[in-house]
Amino acid sequence: MYFAALLARTEDGWEASDTELDDVETLSDLADLAREASTEDDTVLVLIEQEDAWFGVVRVDGEDDPRIYVSDAAAAARSSYGEILLTDELLGREPGDDGPDLDALDLDGTEDGEDEDDDGDEDTPSAEAVPHSPVGDVEILDDLGVTAKELRILDDDALSAIAEALGASEVLETVR
Repeated sequence: MYFAALLARTEDGWEASDTELDDVETLSDLADLAREASTEDDTVLVLIEQEDAWFGVVRVDGEDDPRIYVSDAAAAARSSYGEILLTDELLGREPGDDGPDLDALDLDGTEDGEDEDDDGDEDTPSAEAVPHSPVGDVEILDDLGVTAKELRILDDDALSAIAEALGASEVLETVR
């Protein structure tokens, strides 16, 4: 089960709203959704969690590029919402390096059957390992009261712990 919410910082504190991610296909779409939640160029946090598997925080400050933190990249990679957050840059890959180059393949007519020297142990570029560890900007919430060390050790109910540190636990609970 997934939970996603927006926390927008205002002059009066934090405002929370739940959000549907069904129409979000890219990180850019997610950043635009976050910017719409802010009346000015205030900080907006997108909080996403898959129960007992992983959580992610996307921070959008005005027109700046979004900053991202994901608690477990491998778990998030198995999720359609996690895939939105796991950009090539975040994973340390070259953009567009997510599959085999079809022009470089030797298509000699044996691709439908067994190749004589195919031992089945071949690693493809699309099967690159994604770490079972946090990825992204661990200092994403430092100035808001959650240190990098605190962020790394969060596990169960991480979003509630983040909201509590921000002083936004009551507003987050209203949209849960």
